[in-house]
Amino acid sequence: MHELSPLQLVAQQVAAVLMLLGAAAFMWQPVWATVLFAVGALVFAPLQMLQRYDGRSFIIRRLRRQQLLGALALLVTACLMIMQTFRVGFARRNEWVVALAVACVLELYTAFRIPAELKKE
Repeated sequence: MHELSPLQLVAQQVAAVLMLLGAAAFMWQPVWATVLFAVGALVFAPLQMLQRYDGRSFIIRRLRRQQLLGALALLVTACLMIMQTFRVGFARRNEWVVALAVACVLELYTAFRIPAELKKE
């Protein structure tokens, strides 16, 4: 698995914290929370997409695709949050929560399974 540089790892961790703060603060400050989440998602997802797997394991390739789908779901979540907060588009209620739940399940599952499969390999 192609690893990120130390600077990229720090940026990815900071972006993850920004997304967490943005999702948690949405009830009290929806505009600032949306901005925090969107910035975090726009940094986190591309950095996760930079990682790649060059091996032949079908299981790890499948998990990697699921991880990329989770990163895409984080970007969709940011778009839905923007739509709800600024009243543009079709998302007027809390549709972003569903996209965030899907992203969290995929990201959490692959975060544990990929290292376990790499250890087996």
